[in-house]
Amino acid sequence: MADNRKNNGNKGHSTKAKGLDRRKNPYKNIVQEVVTVDKLADVLKMLLGKAIEEQDIPASKLLLEYSLGKPTETKDITINEIQPLFPDEL
Repeated sequence: MADNRKNNGNKGHSTKAKGLDRRKNPYKNIVQEVVTVDKLADVLKMLLGKAIEEQDIPASKLLLEYSLGKPTETKDITINEIQPLFPDEL
């Protein structure tokens, strides 16, 4: 009888080590070492200048997506006719 996870065949192994995620991309560490806060600020200033001075739409979009977040997708649901929930009961 399966009463909890360890008795369900799971030996308690996880894909994550405690305190360390070994699944991270090794290149991410190098990027974090090279890109300092000052360099990142310079890139953002350059992107902002390009968006404003050159009216560069892709630069503006990129800047807004990273500063405000991407907009969530909305779906418009319209009902044209009333449909019964259980058609067999009619």
